[in-house]
Amino acid sequence: MNVKEGREIATFAGGCFWCTEAVFLELKGVEKIVSGYTGGLIKNPSYSEICTGTTGHAEAIEITYDPKLLAFEDLLEVFFATHNPTTLNRQGADAGTQYRSEIFYHSEAQKKTAEHYIALIEKEQLYEDPIVTKISAAVIFYVAEEYHQNYYNQNSSQGYCQMVISPKLEKLRKYYKKLLKN
Repeated sequence: MNVKEGREIATFAGGCFWCTEAVFLELKGVEKIVSGYTGGLIKNPSYSEICTGTTGHAEAIEITYDPKLLAFEDLLEVFFATHNPTTLNRQGADAGTQYRSEIFYHSEAQKKTAEHYIALIEKEQLYEDPIVTKISAAVIFYVAEEYHQNYYNQNSSQGYCQMVISPKLEKLRKYYKKLLKN
């Protein structure tokens, strides 16, 4: 992906990419989000292949952001606050390796920041169970099918969106006002 000068990329897998995309789209400094697949074994996977849980890919989002407006640490804070980093290969009713919690770093600085952030969360015992979020080097990111892009904003009245995504957005809006675009 070509990135404008002064911009950075962050790649997160936090369960269903519809959820993570909807949350991060609301943050100031976020210029673009692409939903897709990464960390797997086959080239150009499809959604139906990912859903089998056999490709090794995670549903993930690739965020282009302005680090002058939003620090990587802020992205990590929102990431950990809006999904469960203690459940292996599961987010709510979504189960399988494609729904794992993983940070795909694009630089040594991102890697060290993520490692430090997880260590801090564990030291503060913010969760009853241990963090299972993996930290891995970014690899090829495959863009998901068009109907997955900006999914929540185009389908917000759908049951899944109302039951799963809307509560995450409410939490974000309540606790992270300083990070929001509006």
